[in-house]
This record gives sequence, structure tokens and C-alpha cells, in this order.
Amino acid sequence: GGRINNDSNRDAMMEAEITGNIQLTSRPTSLTPNRMTRMQQSDQSHTDVEAAEITYNILPLHDMLADHPAVQFPEVRAAHAALQVSEADDLTARASHIIAGNWRQARIMDILDWLGLLFGFQEDNVKNQREHIIMLLANDQMRLAPDAIDQLDVKVVLKLRKKVLKNYINWCSFLGKQNNLSFTGCKDEKQKQQRELLYASLYLLIWGEAANLRFIPECLCFIFHNMAGEMNKVLDRYINDAAQPFRPAYSGTKNAFLNRVVTPIYEMVKAEAGLASHGGKAAPHSAWRNYDDINEFFWSNRCFTHLSWPLNLSCSFL
Repeated sequence: GGRINNDSNRDAMMEAEITGNIQLTSRPTSLTPNRMTRMQQSDQSHTDVEAAEITYNILPLHDMLADHPAVQFPEVRAAHAALQVSEADDLTARASHIIAGNWRQARIMDILDWLGLLFGFQEDNVKNQREHIIMLLANDQMRLAPDAIDQLDVKVVLKLRKKVLKNYINWCSFLGKQNNLSFTGCKDEKQKQQRELLYASLYLLIWGEAANLRFIPECLCFIFHNMAGEMNKVLDRYINDAAQPFRPAYSGTKNAFLNRVVTPIYEMVKAEAGLASHGGKAAPHSAWRNYDDINEFFWSNRCFTHLSWPLNLSCSFL
């Protein structure tokens, strides 16, 4: 079949790559280079102990009351608030059988923490993507509303989810698969917004640990499709055949996603790259698979029937 058009997805990923360098510059009160310098100088007031314990890129999200220009933007505060999950939140109860023993009591957690515990994402990836998604949301909020508001606009959340997952939606259509974005269980607009943020955050967390798999975009679609389906079952309180609450295939262990999903596919990519040369000479292309060749595997339903989920490690693809 024809190649899926990934331009929009790659645009989104390019934006994801450079977000760490974006300054909030939609209004005269935004972060100019001079203000960034002052921010950096204020950061130096932290003690050596604090610096060793708390790290961040641009936004000190560990302390939203800090005297730091970045967290004083209403748009940043609105984005941060939209991600929060309290102990009493229904989201917590739906996954209590998985995360109860890991739920840190020290502070209110957010949906990035929730996803991290649910699927075993690395803690530093969770921290990076939290800052990443808040920057994306805050920048769009500034462009949408010229006057500062402290509540995230629903259009901002919808725009982000559509942009991040556009290639996934196209991929599902190409394969004739129903996508795994479900909002039927949402009781109100707040729950729907939270579900939109969960899907966007899940994809960015997958992307954040994907390493070289980022060059195999439909592979990421395959991974997201399966993990989003598992998340839906947790949110819908699905009961399995053994009359037990549903658990994702890779959960309950630290760094499970990196070790059990990314690593097996990465090792295959690495092995193929090793076949690209033989005796100091370039091997014929028929002797090894490059990124495009590997990506083609995910253009057919063979990825579901052969590789499947949980990953079939004996699959000839690997």
C-alpha cells in the first residue's frame, strides 16, 4: 500500500523537540531574554542541597508558589492545574489495584504520575513530559486568549490532542482499525478534558522513551494503540475472565516500558544496522532492513497478528 503521510505528525514531533527552547512570547509580559536571565539568576538562590534534589528545565513545577517568573504566568498555572489528580479523584480509584502501593502521599499527583505508575514509565521521562505538555498548552492558551485567564480553554486541549495524535488517527484509518480514543464513559466536560489530556500525555510519554523508535512512526502508533486500549479498560473498570480488575500487560514494575517494550524492538533495529556492512564494505540492501523497511511492517495488520500485544518475542519480525 501507499506510504502513510507523516508530515503533520513529524511537525508535531519537531515542535516537541524544540519546546524546551520556546519562550512564552505572545504578549508584552512574556519571557524575553532579559527576563530569562533574571530567572536563571533567581534559580541560583537555591541552596546546593535543593539543587541536588530538585532539577527542572524551564518550569519549577515542584513549587508553583515559588517567586519565579515562569510559574506566575496564568496560562502556565492553568495548564498545571488541568493536569492535577487528587487522592479523592475517580481516576485514582479506577487504578487503585495497580498503583495503590506506589501512590506517593507527599504531594498531589497529576495524570503524568498516574500514567507513569500505570505503565512503568521512567520517572525522569514523566518529569520531562510534564514540563513539555504544560509548555505546549500554555503557549497555545496565550495565542488563543490575548487576556490572561487562569482556566485552560477546552479548545486548547482538543487542539493539542488532535495535533499529537493526527498520524495515529490516519494510521488507524489506513488499516481499517477503530481508533482507541473513547469518551463514552465521561460524565461531564471536565472528565472529557481529562481524557483528552490522558491520551496526549500517553503518546508523549511513549515518544519520550522511544529512542530510535521515533524513526519508525507507525511503530509508535502500534504501541500507543495497544496501551490506549489498556488504559481504556482500566478507566472503564473492566473485569477479566478470572473476575479480576484488568491490568495492563506491562505494569507494576519500575521502568517496565523501557525494558519490556522499547528494548526488544531497539535491539532488533540495532542488529539490522550491524548487518549494513560486511568486511568493511556496504552490504546489499536485500541483506538488512533500514528504518523504512521496518516501518512498513506496521502498514499492515501483520503487526497485530504476528507481533501482537503483549509483544510476541519469538515473532520473526524481531
